[in-house]
Amino acid sequence: MPVLLPPALERFLDLLRCPTCRTRGLYTDHGALRCGAGHTFDIARHGYAGFLTGTRATSGDDAAMVQARNRFLATGRYASIRRTVARLVADSSPARGTVVDVGCGTGYYLAGVLDQLPEARGLGLDTSVRALRSAARAHERAAAATWDVFRPFPLADGVADVVLDVFAPRNPVEFHRVLRPAGRLIVVRPTGRHLAELHGRVPAMVTVDPAKEQRLHRALDPYFEVVVTEQVEYSITLGGLEALNLVGMTPSARHVSRAELDDGGPLPDRVTVSVLATAYKPR
Repeated sequence: MPVLLPPALERFLDLLRCPTCRTRGLYTDHGALRCGAGHTFDIARHGYAGFLTGTRATSGDDAAMVQARNRFLATGRYASIRRTVARLVADSSPARGTVVDVGCGTGYYLAGVLDQLPEARGLGLDTSVRALRSAARAHERAAAATWDVFRPFPLADGVADVVLDVFAPRNPVEFHRVLRPAGRLIVVRPTGRHLAELHGRVPAMVTVDPAKEQRLHRALDPYFEVVVTEQVEYSITLGGLEALNLVGMTPSARHVSRAELDDGGPLPDRVTVSVLATAYKPR
């Protein structure tokens, strides 16, 4: 039996373009999406569109990482970050805005934004099909599709009011192309203090390169101008399982084994959350 097109995804058909030939105007055909040239893309039974084919430039979160992320985010420990993202979007987006979350993961931040904008629509893009199973259910107005941030996005020019990039890789050229002239790019990234206590306890954890901030501004400066930057920093307490989930949901999970965590003694029960959230406008 063909999979029905999710209503949230149907709301985006007018903005999508074929990932293969870049023709605008996809339509539904027997439970799939098709372009005028005949390129066809399946809709997974979990509710996301399968646009990404071929070799991927990035490896998405696996099932264990997604489970750890869902468990940790459900504790509300990152709710302050989500509220800041939602406020930055609400301050600049029209009521019926279109929000594209690149590297959306499980859709946690996109859902927070849509809660603040009751007439907006959202589209989450990610390489991880495991994460998109959650993202497709994160909010009734959030659609989801597989995509690689380093490829030209499956969207027409100038259709997004907001592009979100929260703890995700960046593609400044594509961000600029899909944003409307009055749109906003919201970028959230960790500072060197983010989870520093865990870094001290788990040497294999991925740390923040001190030059990362300079590289970010060099990459974005030709296309975007800073509107405002806010720092979100606070301390959180962690139970043992919460600390394991926090490590397990980060890229460090690919480098740290459970045996290494168990052998080194207890993880810190208090860590620092420290991120920068910047709103940019297109040049």
